[in-house]
Amino acid sequence: MGRFNHFRNKFLRIDKRYRFAISTIILTFLMLVSTFFPFYFWILFVPIFILVTYALTYFSILEDIEHLEWFGLFVMPVLVTVAFYFFYFLFPGRWLTRIPFISLYGISIYAMLLCSNIFNVGVEKSLQLYRAAFSVNFFYHAIVSFFLFNILFSLQQLFLVNAVASGAVGFVLGLHLFWTIKLNLQWEREVVQYATLVAVILAELALIISFLPLKIPIYALVLAAGYYCLVGLIYHYIDQRLFKETIREYLTVFGFVGIIAILSLNW
Repeated sequence: MGRFNHFRNKFLRIDKRYRFAISTIILTFLMLVSTFFPFYFWILFVPIFILVTYALTYFSILEDIEHLEWFGLFVMPVLVTVAFYFFYFLFPGRWLTRIPFISLYGISIYAMLLCSNIFNVGVEKSLQLYRAAFSVNFFYHAIVSFFLFNILFSLQQLFLVNAVASGAVGFVLGLHLFWTIKLNLQWEREVVQYATLVAVILAELALIISFLPLKIPIYALVLAAGYYCLVGLIYHYIDQRLFKETIREYLTVFGFVGIIAILSLNW
């Protein structure tokens, strides 16, 4: 433990911006290397990505990580990395797709490290900074959910598998997003309840659309829109800002996606 604290104190002397940059460069390089290997190497790369992303997220933040923060501050960097890795293999493996993909991942993981750091600092130090981090985090929740649902339906599993897996994705993401609203160090019952509600509704939605003749991106779009609207409405409810206009905006978004899905049906 003493040796661990010794190395930790040495790392603390490095400016935090440099630690973010170092972590981003290492993870981006690792992601670039992984794109040269066939997909069946996922069984090797996924555990590596999880461990390395978790370790580098800790290296980037270092200070004052307690209790539930060991989950809340690390889950999005890990999910972003794993989701990007799997999503890459849905495209042709060429430099034309590899370069923009790697660039987008580098920007994304840097943004996630910044958000985790802001959540660790706490809302009381800068409310405006927290709201910016929450908005960026919410945006990447929508992106990650779309990636994960796209990957799920590309596997062409049974409808029950789609339902259970979609519910699991919704639960983990919802649990994290609702935790970031108050940033408590212990689980609150309502946070778990809301995440469970999101999981159940997404599972039911996945179950229904599994019987519809849609293309894989449309399946993912419907579920991602469902997740986005559900957690958005619940967030505004928890934040006591759930007005009629807000409800109308989210329902309009989901209605628009529903129209796209209907027009995309291939009977």
